Amino acid sequence: MRALVAALTLVLLAAARRAQEPAVMRLWPGQAPGSEAWTIPEAIATSPSGDRTIRNVSDPAVTVFLPPASTSPTAAVVVAPGGALRVLGWDNEGVKVARWLNSQGIAALVLKYRTLQVPPANGRGVAPSPASSVGLAPRQEITIRNANANPEPDNAALGEVLRMGIADAQQALRLVRRNAAAWHVDPARVGIMGFSAGGGIAVGTALADHSEASPDFLVSLYGPALQDVRVRADAPPLFIAVGSAHFNVTSGCLALFAAWQAAGKPAEIHVYDQVSAGFGMTRRGLPVDTWTDRLLDWLTSRQLR
Repeated sequence: MRALVAALTLVLLAAARRAQEPAVMRLWPGQAPGSEAWTIPEAIATSPSGDRTIRNVSDPAVTVFLPPASTSPTAAVVVAPGGALRVLGWDNEGVKVARWLNSQGIAALVLKYRTLQVPPANGRGVAPSPASSVGLAPRQEITIRNANANPEPDNAALGEVLRMGIADAQQALRLVRRNAAAWHVDPARVGIMGFSAGGGIAVGTALADHSEASPDFLVSLYGPALQDVRVRADAPPLFIAVGSAHFNVTSGCLALFAAWQAAGKPAEIHVYDQVSAGFGMTRRGLPVDTWTDRLLDWLTSRQLR
């Protein structure tokens, strides 16, 4: 009896550690391909609310959040935070999302993908602030062709970072499937969720040629495509949530939804009134606060959770 109690205790402790101690895993052996010459050090900033952002990422990795052990394999989601390919909203669009997914019995990997290298404006690691918009003409919505809503299509450096970020996301999807047994994950229910520019990264994985790095489902939170969209014949189901007045982004998400529909592929979109920016896990006292409920409904209806 004592031996049985001891064994059960070990199982319970293992389950607790599984839920509480996320592991960090590098995505590439050695330096990530294409960014070997990058030298600007990674930097973390913390907002007054305690949320972290990360910039100058050159060593991509994932932080693995596993839910308490269940009797059957769980779904898994790679979570790509946003930040205009320049920073990563690590907590509000990453860690908090992963913990919520865990609470629903879903494994999550928060993706720290490569970002644009921005030299500090001074010796203290502070990046330059955006230019003032005072005196500038009103912004114009971009013209979207082929569902491509990239606001800086001629920025070669950002284009290269986008390709690197997609490669990092693909590595993360491979990692999930290769560890499916150890993590008690169903390799046929591995999806990707991206916020803002992270949504562009996520869409890129779904548009690439089918492989073990392809997602089984795609979730975009105010993340339009940042490249021309040619929907594959075996494209995964798509879920989108976006604010109704999010400059450039709303139109881009609608174009992405239309492209999936035109290809005859499953897609669902929620456009939230009174929202003109990203929302992540921040509560606003508005209907947009229920986007997580709508996502759960969708995952359940498609037998993905």
